[in-house]
Amino acid sequence: MAEKDVNTMKISPVVWKNGEVIKWDDARVHVMTHALHYGSSVFEGIRCYETSQGSAVFRLTEHIQRLLNSAKIYRMDTRFTRDEICNATVDLIRESGLESCYIRPVVFRGLDEDKPSFGVYGLLNPIETYIAMWQWGKYLGEEALENGIDVCVSSWTRITSNSMPAMAKAGANYMNSQLIKMEAKQLGFAEGIALDDRGLVSEGSGENIFLVNNGKLYTPALGASILPGITRDSIIQIAREMGIEVIETAVQRAALYIADELFFTGTAAEISPIRSVDHIKVGSGKRGPITEAIQKEFFAIIDATRPAPNNAPWLTFVGEAGEKKTAVA
Repeated sequence: MAEKDVNTMKISPVVWKNGEVIKWDDARVHVMTHALHYGSSVFEGIRCYETSQGSAVFRLTEHIQRLLNSAKIYRMDTRFTRDEICNATVDLIRESGLESCYIRPVVFRGLDEDKPSFGVYGLLNPIETYIAMWQWGKYLGEEALENGIDVCVSSWTRITSNSMPAMAKAGANYMNSQLIKMEAKQLGFAEGIALDDRGLVSEGSGENIFLVNNGKLYTPALGASILPGITRDSIIQIAREMGIEVIETAVQRAALYIADELFFTGTAAEISPIRSVDHIKVGSGKRGPITEAIQKEFFAIIDATRPAPNNAPWLTFVGEAGEKKTAVA
């Protein structure tokens, strides 16, 4: 089945819904869906790359495990196992006609139209599980990976774990992200960096952040306000394999201004250098050598031209139906 072309963006014509494949145009929910009113959804962002050995999904198992962890935190029973969702993702890519794509699995509280429940209490609402996919270019722009981006420190504080669990990738959390992103864009920046409730650096609106100083790599420690990013974990493993010391620690705002290099990481952002913060030039004002070296290793792994650290199976190859689905890059 050929992909659907919407304003030059190639979108898969098929969507996986609760164990069956449906048409994109049939992927609809009721206006009274619980998630629409109360933000009761969890999701993932995953990339399938067109590699030197064919289409492959990057760290699919880890992403789906995090999806199920997020759902468990919010007491959502998806009824599907990790393997079932992983296999459904690979099968859907085959049927989509896309050789590379961005993958969006989402689990949310829906509406039982026979026994509707409209209140904030969501345990009476059915759990819906969907997977959709489309081709998506570089999230922060095609030139961002080389030239870097200009960012600001947001006036919006990141949520804390005693208000909402930051380790769950929940749709409701991204209302906070939207405020950070919209403020940054309206001020003329590409992205914003949020501080936590203590005034320490947390993350971007949808990215983790790394600093380079004196050849060492620093990143805010996982804690009350930081999503445990899959790409973040990948970069830490790659850097350590390269012999770069990685330090997970508290990071003050001022440290952003005096860093030798800064970069964002994330499924959408991949590894995006930061060339200025609040109009203060970072380092030389362009991508630094350590950022570039880590980028090179990262993209070699996702192109299947070098193995992942410890030969971990980070790539799930799409291949043909019936072929082995997971292989080491």
